Amino acid sequence: MTGSADGTLAHSAVAIATLHATGLQDAAWLLLAFPLLGAAVLLLGGKRTNSWGHLVGVAMPVLAFVYGVAAFVQMLGYPAAQRSRDLTIYQFIDVGRFQVPMGLQLDQLSICFVLLITGVGSLIHIFAVGYMSHDPERRRFFGYMNLFLAAMLLLVLADNYLGLYVGWEGVGLASYLLIGFWQYKPAAAVAAKKAFIANRVGDAGLSLAIMLMFFQFGSVTFTGVFGAVGKASHGVVLAIGLLLLLGACGKSAQVPLQSWLLDAMEGPTPVSALIHAATMVTAGVYLIVRSAPIFDLSAGARLAVAIVGAVTLLFGAIIGCAKDDIKKALAGSTMSQIGYMMLAAGLGPAGYVFAIAHLLAHGFFKAGLFLGAGSVKHEMDDEVDMRRFGGLARVMPITWVTFGLGYLAIIGVPPLSGFFTKDPIIDAAFAKGGTSGALLGTAALIGAGITAFYMTRVMLMTFAGERRWDEKVHPHEAPPVMTSPMIVLAIGSVAAGGFLILGNRLLNFLGPVTGVPPTLHGIWTPAGSAALALVVVGAAIAYLMYGRRDVPVTAPAGSPVTVAARKELYGNAVNESLLMRPGQWLTRLSVYFDNRGVDGIVNTVAATFGGSSGRLRRVQTGFVRSYALSMLLGAVLLVGALLLVRL
Repeated sequence: MTGSADGTLAHSAVAIATLHATGLQDAAWLLLAFPLLGAAVLLLGGKRTNSWGHLVGVAMPVLAFVYGVAAFVQMLGYPAAQRSRDLTIYQFIDVGRFQVPMGLQLDQLSICFVLLITGVGSLIHIFAVGYMSHDPERRRFFGYMNLFLAAMLLLVLADNYLGLYVGWEGVGLASYLLIGFWQYKPAAAVAAKKAFIANRVGDAGLSLAIMLMFFQFGSVTFTGVFGAVGKASHGVVLAIGLLLLLGACGKSAQVPLQSWLLDAMEGPTPVSALIHAATMVTAGVYLIVRSAPIFDLSAGARLAVAIVGAVTLLFGAIIGCAKDDIKKALAGSTMSQIGYMMLAAGLGPAGYVFAIAHLLAHGFFKAGLFLGAGSVKHEMDDEVDMRRFGGLARVMPITWVTFGLGYLAIIGVPPLSGFFTKDPIIDAAFAKGGTSGALLGTAALIGAGITAFYMTRVMLMTFAGERRWDEKVHPHEAPPVMTSPMIVLAIGSVAAGGFLILGNRLLNFLGPVTGVPPTLHGIWTPAGSAALALVVVGAAIAYLMYGRRDVPVTAPAGSPVTVAARKELYGNAVNESLLMRPGQWLTRLSVYFDNRGVDGIVNTVAATFGGSSGRLRRVQTGFVRSYALSMLLGAVLLVGALLLVRL
């Protein structure tokens, strides 16, 4: 069996080695082929791959990452205007005037996502080797993880909206399989179905947008749509933009389609890290930024994106303040941070680059935070309630340090990543001007303060104070296979933001795709200084509440605001009232109408003819005298009728 694994890896290595340097971008399909090959081997190979399946599962993302780095280096060797490459693989659809080639586009935007997906994804796969070591279905888990990466890579590499949609649906399928991986747990099975159904609502918006594009422009390729959208009416552009936003809300867990994200924590922690840091929730941001030529033509659509982002960043931050489950607290932070990215994307050319910069930096520190939470859960016998943690810094020092660096990065402490990537978003929001700019900027500022509060709360409840765990639990540092990826991600949490923003590196790199926003001339701005002040205030309040007194093992009842936050600001109740209950009533009404209306009419007609024929059958007695009498009566009636007519 080991020989089979070695052979697979050897063939993959040869595939890379035989490519000419000039053909790296032109063979971008290999980025998809590696994880797809891993998924096929692991899911079709069955139990025969159990002993070495995890090695293939790790090797395929690593090979894709190596290839992505090589393609990126090659891309840097070309002038900025010549860095995009299109690769047509085959004719996907050829029906009349509906011509859709299956092609890949490797440009500045897609390569950023490729490196994030494969790089952070590979680290999460390595962590999962240790985390899932005792799971009998580990091979199947890695197969699903590889499938997840392949679908996300197709989403960001496709050169048309239909190919993007295939990857979009593949991500939804893979997330369903991974969230519900422990399907024997009712909560996991329900969470998987909830995520799938909630995403179907957003998917409907994306599919309608694609249909409208073809109806209006006769094409669904990026070049075809972007080249023709300038001739469309304002209403059509607005409709397409809003439908794309609906799709983005589903995948990126933005209001009003955010309720699935916290329930998705029922899946294994590596799944949570992959969904929140490198794949699923970033898809909506990618969709908006990739569709920049559409949103650039509709101020209304851009404003809607910005409003959704501002509302969601506050929504997620408030929810994170009241969650005692460490993974759900981090899930609230993901919702909030993606809200910052959506807010930036809604600012148009002034914010696209900052949205991607924060997305890339977020991939490092959020993956590190989730893997840190997974390390804690792994050593605490699957406990996730922070009220039963405490004092873990003394027994898990590596996890504490790496988690702490991610914490400092996400709250925006200089010189860590979040400081460089979040503050430009706040500046750009205020720079929008007018009432909308003031409101959006203020929301982003308030979100920064709340983020500092709930993330400090997580740090203190988990790692500080006296231990509150059961005496039967004996936590210690996680094995190197789990701590090594956490260390790498912690380094990224420290350095990624400054590397991307300082010197306008990312701004200049993405400019040909997203448009060039105003150049950053400094890192200390009034809005950034205000955000840092609010961060200090938020962290101080959390310290006073959780760092200077014992945390009760049983959560107190709390104020109405706390209760609302614990219930996720009644997002589930709203969805139940507006969508589920009316759907149930409509279903019952439809069933009643079908039973009493449609079936009733059909059954009545059938009963009428059946009853009538039954009565007519009684006339056929078989006796001649009866027939003769009937003929006589008929003749008498006929003669009588004729006499009446003459009179």
